[in-house]
Amino acid sequence: MLLYGARRIAWIATTLVVLSVLIFAITQMLPGSVAQIIAGQFASPDSVAAIAAKLGLNDPYYVQYWRWASAVLHGDFGRSLIMERPIGPVLWEALANSAALAGVAFIVVVIVGIGLGVVAAIRAGGALDHAVSLFTFLGVSVPEFFWGIVLILVFSRWLGWLPSGGLADPDSGLAAHAAHVVLPAATLAFALIAHVSRMTRSSMLGVLRSQYVRNARAKGLPERVVIFRHALRNALLPTITILALDVGWLIGGVVVAETVFAYPGLGRALIFSIERHDLPMIQASILVIAAIYCAANLAADLLYAFFNPRIRYG
Repeated sequence: MLLYGARRIAWIATTLVVLSVLIFAITQMLPGSVAQIIAGQFASPDSVAAIAAKLGLNDPYYVQYWRWASAVLHGDFGRSLIMERPIGPVLWEALANSAALAGVAFIVVVIVGIGLGVVAAIRAGGALDHAVSLFTFLGVSVPEFFWGIVLILVFSRWLGWLPSGGLADPDSGLAAHAAHVVLPAATLAFALIAHVSRMTRSSMLGVLRSQYVRNARAKGLPERVVIFRHALRNALLPTITILALDVGWLIGGVVVAETVFAYPGLGRALIFSIERHDLPMIQASILVIAAIYCAANLAADLLYAFFNPRIRYG
């Protein structure tokens, strides 16, 4: 298992190196001059040239990349060109907010998504199965921003139960912080619950028809033991892949929910930096999102090996 984990970590490190090169190259192709943006629209060419020389923008691209990558390896993401602040504290604060939002949504997705998938598979062809199928169809086909607007109208405007966006004050209690997370987390979770429940149902149906499940029932084992100990363990393997992809999507794809609810997270910080051509902030945000996505896939690989010994011994 340790050898398998070491191989996967080596592949993750290689992937991140390649991604860092692509991120740096793509951001260099963005239109507009960073020096011109810093100097201002009406700055003289000499001022723009002086800023470009100070930032090292005239150096060859490989020199600029090496300087940036070396700093990142030492935990230094540079300074924001627009906010004129170190990127690290800004990025970690935004990431913490997004992680809290994504964590709540992920817990809901795991519990509700797998639960609905198992129930639909057990009651295949029944009214409950059709209801779950309708729910998953709506979750997959309707975009997230629509559900966000619907939740704001219902629970914030009409009922007045929950705030429509933003983040609670630091001195507020736990209840106030939780209230600001409920609606954006529900918006994120809705579509992902549909994905997870559909995958779990499909996988569970295949496992329930397998020979070893029929043998377990023939031995007289209780149905609860057959479902949760024999069937669900193997049916979760494809679901783990979906959940791992969802972790990356929750961290990097929260742009819509954070924009609709004015939530100060990583996705909103990325949009802010793109709109203002803040290259160091763009590079750092995308690299962190890519690293989290790779870590989620690594966790999925390790869980695969845990649930299926043939993978780690193969």
